[in-house]
Order: sequence, then structure tokens, then C-alpha cells
Amino acid sequence: MSDRAGTLEEYNARRDFGRTREPKGKRARRRKSGLRFLVQRHDARREHYDFRLEWDGVLKSWAVTKGPSLDPADKRLAVRTEDHPMAYGDFEGTIPKGEYGAGTVMLWDTGTWEPIDDPATGLDAGKMHFRLDGERMKGEWILIRMKPRGNEKRENWLLMKADDEDASTGRALIERFTKSVTTGRTLRQIAGSGNEWTGADDGAVKPAGKAAASPRNGKSARSRKPARLPGFEKPQLARLVSDVPAGEDWLHEMKFDGYRCLVAVAGGKARCYTRSGLDWTDRFQPVADACARLDCDAALIDGEVVAADTSGASQFSSLQQALKDGGSLRYYAFDLLSLDGADLRGKPLLDRKEALKTLLESVAADKTVQYSEHVRGNGDKVFQSVCKAGREGIIAKKADAPYAGRRAGTWLKIKCTRRQEFVIGGYSPSDKKGRQFASLLLGTYEGSELRYRGRVGTGFSEATMDDISARLAALERKTSPFAEVPREFARDAVWVTPKLVAEVDFTEFTSDGHVRHGSFLGLRDDKKAKAVTLEKPKSDKSAKSGSAGSEADPDKVLGVHISSADRVVYPQQGVTKIDLARYYEAVSERMLPLVENRLLSLVRCPQGRNRSCFYQKHASEGFPDAIRQMDVRESSGGTDSYMYVTDGAGIVSAVQMGTLEFHIWWSRVDALEKPDRLVFDLDPDEGLSFSDVRTAAFDLRDRLSDLGLKSVPLVTGGKGVHVVVPLTRRASGEEAKGFAEAFARSFAADEPERFTATMSKAKRKGRIFIDWLRNERGSTAIAPYSTRSREGAPVATPIDWDELTSLKAANVFRVADVIERVQGPDPWAEAAGWRQSISKKVLEAVAR
Repeated sequence: MSDRAGTLEEYNARRDFGRTREPKGKRARRRKSGLRFLVQRHDARREHYDFRLEWDGVLKSWAVTKGPSLDPADKRLAVRTEDHPMAYGDFEGTIPKGEYGAGTVMLWDTGTWEPIDDPATGLDAGKMHFRLDGERMKGEWILIRMKPRGNEKRENWLLMKADDEDASTGRALIERFTKSVTTGRTLRQIAGSGNEWTGADDGAVKPAGKAAASPRNGKSARSRKPARLPGFEKPQLARLVSDVPAGEDWLHEMKFDGYRCLVAVAGGKARCYTRSGLDWTDRFQPVADACARLDCDAALIDGEVVAADTSGASQFSSLQQALKDGGSLRYYAFDLLSLDGADLRGKPLLDRKEALKTLLESVAADKTVQYSEHVRGNGDKVFQSVCKAGREGIIAKKADAPYAGRRAGTWLKIKCTRRQEFVIGGYSPSDKKGRQFASLLLGTYEGSELRYRGRVGTGFSEATMDDISARLAALERKTSPFAEVPREFARDAVWVTPKLVAEVDFTEFTSDGHVRHGSFLGLRDDKKAKAVTLEKPKSDKSAKSGSAGSEADPDKVLGVHISSADRVVYPQQGVTKIDLARYYEAVSERMLPLVENRLLSLVRCPQGRNRSCFYQKHASEGFPDAIRQMDVRESSGGTDSYMYVTDGAGIVSAVQMGTLEFHIWWSRVDALEKPDRLVFDLDPDEGLSFSDVRTAAFDLRDRLSDLGLKSVPLVTGGKGVHVVVPLTRRASGEEAKGFAEAFARSFAADEPERFTATMSKAKRKGRIFIDWLRNERGSTAIAPYSTRSREGAPVATPIDWDELTSLKAANVFRVADVIERVQGPDPWAEAAGWRQSISKKVLEAVAR
């Protein structure tokens, strides 16, 4: 790639101009002034922004993975790509599948640029300083080349904003501007317009074909293709907090008071699912009928079904009445998980909502389906206004976050009053004529125990009381389902099997943990009793320091009593046993999806890390119930009992037993022989620096990417880095192991002076061991967010690839650091939506 003389040989060689409408590579006249720059948003295999500067008759080009930022502190990775012709600066359209760079291209910004330093020298030296005068990017910018790593095939640069009057730390550029700078279209409109847009030499943007008719004029913009209804996906849940997050990074929506509902659409049909995956299409038939008319081949929409009362406010009791009486329903759609076969969960929320709004506008206005509007920033004002109007509260969502099918810190709920679900475990009989019960006895689960939370005796209509009474009669039992109930309430109580879930509004909890001034709102048929736990709002202070325990038992964490709570387990840091339990409570929502239902091995240090520690692989008698057990057949033919956890209480129970480290299998208990992850552990020999390991991680990532496999990095809390490859569960364990070994040996063989794939100490001298042996049945790897039984209380911490570029060591994250980190974006969130496997094509590629 020459920087002195622009060449388009590589550009032309990569493209079949009989299939793609991209312009052919033709070098233009060289200019010294009026130089053009442009940015094209490119929705390819991985979305990025192509930054291009005119120089020497061509467009010098870089792929900026996260897009440009006005914040001088943001250093965006910019991978140098081949030179492009000047005519490419007007290209906007779709590159066909199978072609290089297949995907949709949007002209996101354009203007002129002016060098501050000599560009030719800067390209050779690896530093360019220039001014931009675009529609969106303005002021001084800098491109700096990173130090080459080994046999680097691509040039990695950093694009950053100079600290001038155009710099800003506010709302991000790529979030503010999401449409084409020339045609005003979204990516979806460009992709689905039925034509491709190409540029002429004079810079005019012209359509390559006739635009499709507007669906709002009664004509379909697409020819309908037979498509399958998308399957149910786990919905993202919001974390309850006490404070509204500040800043422009958050979108604020109304918290609707109804049933969560995912609607799958395809081929003129629709199916409605509850948050737990129940098919409630028959109950929500008007919603299904309205969504079935949307103009798409297939879609999976997330939202909430409500019923509007006379004031326009949605009330849960009104919804239940509407479902019984056939009253009108409303569906407020607030997210789009997939569209026409494309998985959108890895896209930023703003992009998903934009696509959702466009989809909902594809048919004539229908009151049954409504778009959930949002307000960006001004969270406190939005919250005050909502509460003043008598609504339940708001949901705050991170604008740039992907969709996570779990309870994540990127969706937060802030309530105007206290309100949550409780399990009904009994009732107090009434001595009044015509009233079947005086109050319901309520509880929530802590681990396997149902804890008593008080009573509710108001909010019942006559019809509601009749319905509940009939249901309770069928569930009566002789013994209390609660772990403990105050004697004065237990004396006359009638006990029931805890299956019914009640929604209750209340003012606060009393000092003994019971609801005060509760009012019954309705039964929740969409939620399972075992899933009902006590919601504890977190403030910024509590999130950083961990839970303070319950009023009754300050040494209880997630329902688990911590004995010897003040025992110091990390002497140099002063970290006590209960500090560690509270750490795992703080990170459990981020950690649990990565470790739940995986067989575990534990490193236990009952007296702290400076005393005797031991590795425990098998379960023992007397383990707490929260640590589940499973009999597994060994290779010897016998069976042995292994451990796994399904919730935060299980993790904390292991801490109560003195656990300092969690190690996990590569598969889950429901499919032990089908791994859903691979781990390549980069283990350096003594004398090698972390810089060597870091470079190796990037090289390994790039080699995997060449095979079509995406990966994420984890710093282990020791010396090394794990390169983790998430998988769909298709390949067998033997196939996955065979791939891991073949890949590691091939990778090491290419640079034997740097790497070895052999465990032998003699072979590892001066090299990095690519440890693929963790990828086989029975082997384990350190769990993400696990502490290590090492000096400093380091934590095995998930990071993203950009963060790895500047990291100084693999053990820099401590307990307090990680508690703070989990309040921010999840570096592995995008990986949750990946769908990749060890396919036949991948196996053949590594064999070659």
C-alpha cells in the first residue's frame, strides 16, 4: 500500500463490478486545495464508519469501528483499508451478499479538509493533523498509527478529536445524526428501498432504479416472501434504582402498567408472548391482529400491553378487567429485536427505535399499536412530571446499548411509589358478612425460602375477591409455606400452596421488613411464584459499597447468612468475608448469565488467602441447597456429583463456604456435550511482558476473525489474557476440541519463535503458550468476574478490544474497581446477540 502515490489496484481486485454498483477504480486529478473528506456508515458484517480523506487523486481510507467522537478523551480504533476512488465519495446503497464489504452504505458526512502538517510525511510517519469542515465533523482532528504488532497485516491507527472549540463531551455524534447527510434516509430505508444509489463524477446523487411505492399510500414496499415467525427470545429487564441517571446518554420512557409482551410477526400472522415465554395470543388477539398488518417479512417486537382508563392512564387493574370483559387493549412498542431476518439486538438502542418507528409507520395509524416515545436527557424533570401525573414511574435506557436478554444495568426503572409482586402464602379469614378474607399474607423468595413480607387488605372489588377466594380454596394446605411468620398473624391463618402472585402498591417497608399501607392491584398470571424476589432499589452509593444486608440480619446477603462475617480473607487489602459476599451481590446481574447452569470447580480458602486453600471439583454432603448438584458420567464409566448455581444466592453460598475462585465448564447442564464457548488462554513464559501477551491476543483475534469467528477478551487477574469465542450449541464437544487444537497448533506453527501449543515447560521458554486444553469435557477456565486467590484481590474481568490496547497488566482490576465498572456499559453486551458456530466451513478452513 503506497502512501506517496495513490493506487487502486487492490480496490479493483476485490470487487466484481458485474455484481456491485460501486464505482470502478479510476485515479482522479491530484489537487492541493479544496480537498474532500467524507464518512460512510457501513452496515457490513460488523457495523463501522469509513473515514476517507482525498489525497493524491484517491480517497485514503480508515474503518473506524465505533465511529468518530467529539470527546478528545475518546481514542477510536481506525483500521487502514485500501485506497478508494474519488467517485466512491458519492456512493450510497447496498453491496450484494457475497461481495467484498457486503452490506448497506450510507453517506454520513461530507465536506472539505485542510492539512496542518504535510500529509505525505504524516502517512509515512504515522501521524496526521488536519482540520475538517463537514456537515457534522468540524475543527481539528488527529490520526496516529499504533505501534505495529508482529507480522501485522493491517495498519491500526487511532482517530481522535483535538481539544478545541469544536470538541464536546456531550451527546455523541453518531447518536445525534443517524440519517444520510445527502438523502435523509435511514440505513433501513436505504437497504429496503428497492434500488441502489450511485454517484456520478459531478458529485450528484442519483437513484439507480425506480423507488418503491409508499406503503402509506396503500401499496406494499416489498413483495411478501414466505417467512417463519421469529421464536421467543428472553426479554431485557430493568434494574430497580432509587435515582434517575443524569446526562444525554440516557433515554427516558414511560413505565407502562401492564403485561410485558413480545410480538412475533411474519406472513400476515402474529403471535404474542409474555415475558416468561407463554403464548397469550388468544388473550391479546387485538394486538396480534394489528401487528400482523405491519409491512415486513418478519419482525420480533418488544413492548407492553395496557388498558387505558378514562383519564388516559394505564392501570393494571383496568387491564385485568379489560381482559375479562373484552375491553380495548393498547400495545406500546418500545424495541425491535429483529427485522426481516436481521438480528438487531447488537445495534444501539437509538438505531433499533428508529427502525421500529419506521416499521410502525408502514401501515395506516392504528390506536391499538403505539410507538413508545422517549425524552433524551432531563431525567429528573421527566420523572417529576410523570409522578405528578399519577403514573407509576419511568424506565431509563442507555442510548447506545445493545439489547440484553436479561436484567442489565443499561435499563433502569425508577418508581414514583413502592410497588412490586409478592407471593400469596395464606390469608386471614374475615368475620364480616360477604367478605371471604380480611387480608392476604405476602412473601418473596430468598433462595429456596419464602420470607414473610406482611399483609394487604385493601384494593379488592367484590368480583376480584370472589375470584381470589375461589383460587385460594383450591390451594389450601395444612402447613405454612413461609420460613417464619409473626405469631399474631399465624394464629388464625389459612395456609395455601404459594403459586399465586399479587401486584401490590405500598408506601414503604417497616423496620421489620413488612409492607406498610399496601393496596392490592391484581394477580400476575404471567409470572411464576419462584421468580418473585424482593426488589431493592440501588442508589449510586449503595451500588459502589454493596448491600448493607437486611434490617433483621446485617450479615445476610441475597438471603444467605454470612458466618464469621468480619474474617479478613485478603489481609493486605483488608477485604472481609462479608465484603466479598457483597461484591458478588453487586456483580451478580453481570456475572450470572455467564456462569449459571455451568458445572463449577471452586478454590476454597476458609481462613483467607494466606492460609490453607484447596481446589474442590465435586460436591460434598452438607452443601447448601442454593449450590445445586448433578451426577455426571466420567470417562472411566462411573459417575460423580458436580456443582452448579442458578442464582446469586448460589454464588454467595459458595463465598460463605470460603470460596475465592470460581472455575466454569465450557457447556451448560442442559447440554453438557454441546459447548457454547471456547477459551484460548495466552500464558506467557517468565520474562515476557504483558505487551507481548496483548499483541498476541490481537493477533489471535484477527486469525479467528479470518475464519468468521468473533471473540471477546478477558484479563484473568493473573498474567494472561483469555480470548473467548461464544458459540451457538451446534458442534459436539469432540468437534469443538478438535477445532481448538488444530487452530492453536496452526497459529503457533506460523510463528514458532513467539508461540507454542505444547504444554511442555521446555517448549515454552521465551514463548507464549496457546492453551487450548481448556476446551474439552471436564476442563475449566476462570469465570468472568471471579476474584482470584492472589495478592491484591484481583478479579478476572471482561473488557473490550479497544480497552485492551491501553491496558498495562492482566491483574489491574480489583474488587472496588469492578463494582464501579458494572454500573457502566457491559463490554461483552454485543456478544450476547452473536450467532456463530464451529461449522463444516470453519473446520475446513482451519484444516487448510
